[in-house]
Amino acid sequence: MNKRSEKWYAVHTRSRFEQKVHDGIIGKSIEVFLPRIQVMSRRKDRRKKILVPLIPGYVFVHTDLHPDEYLDILKTAGVVRLVGFEGKPVPARDEEISSLMILDGTDRTVQNRTYMNKGDMVMIMEGPLKGLVGFYLRHKDKSDKVVVSIELLHRSMSVEIEDWALEKV
Repeated sequence: MNKRSEKWYAVHTRSRFEQKVHDGIIGKSIEVFLPRIQVMSRRKDRRKKILVPLIPGYVFVHTDLHPDEYLDILKTAGVVRLVGFEGKPVPARDEEISSLMILDGTDRTVQNRTYMNKGDMVMIMEGPLKGLVGFYLRHKDKSDKVVVSIELLHRSMSVEIEDWALEKV
């Protein structure tokens, strides 16, 4: 298999099936990525940090879409479809996946947002999210945020960040 022709594709999963799909695809020796964030659990008896999907309903696979591999992905329990246009899977941009990989596992406040087109492109230059590229956004409450947009899924996540750690790209 030629690794150069492999790209990242978004896999739409059944509701709350992200981990099952992730595990099922790994079992088929296909590279898969489930971006997650740390949140406080809402159990009544105790509070602890748990990992939850950053983009509910989606995992990402790294594949060249060889027909056998494509079929293996689609036959995985919990998979709805590969995200695409007119029935043909469309790959995500590498820099979007790189930004999700930097966000993966963070305990920063991350909020899913509607897809955004406006704002300056910025890169975080300091701290644990260094290298993350996104859009700069200032809210009415004067807090600085970076918005990471996944164009393919028309989804964005915002992360609160100090403005001194940002640099315009």
